[in-house]
Amino acid sequence: MNPEELAGAGPGETLTVTFDGLPLEARPGRTVAAVLWAAGVTAWRSTRGTGRPRGVFCGTGVCFDCLVTVNGLPNQRACLVPVQAGDVIRTQRGTGRDDD
Repeated sequence: MNPEELAGAGPGETLTVTFDGLPLEARPGRTVAAVLWAAGVTAWRSTRGTGRPRGVFCGTGVCFDCLVTVNGLPNQRACLVPVQAGDVIRTQRGTGRDDD
């Protein structure tokens, strides 16, 4: 079964999520990282010491470089979280709490 079938979507169906306020079209069953990458967003964090851009590094949930806040929940690994219609995804800075 392909990811769309697993998500209960027909061929070519899309859903909408937002990333830092920007609406993005997504295919059901895709991860947050896949949706961001397809939209041309390849980095959304930076290293502490040098400020170098970071995004998806390992793609398997091991390195924690792709952390985002999804629907108010911080520390979500973008490479593992499947998108849902209406998801609000934000760049995470610090711990991901609103006071950071």
